Amino acid sequence: MKVSYDSRYDLLYLELDDTAKTVLDEDPGDSIVLDVDAEGRVAGIEILGASQLVNLARLLPVEYSTAG
Repeated sequence: MKVSYDSRYDLLYLELDDTAKTVLDEDPGDSIVLDVDAEGRVAGIEILGASQLVNLARLLPVEYSTAG
């Protein structure tokens, strides 16, 4: 998963699948856009006006670990 934030546009993007070839946009709400692949799986989540909806101070910078 890749997390990116564009402060100029206040846009947070969570990329869940970087291999998705065909991506469709679905708008389930005012500030959320889902990128869906050809099989109907969510490939990414875009959050508009992210600083109003997400505690960016707790999210960024992102730290993660993989089990294994």
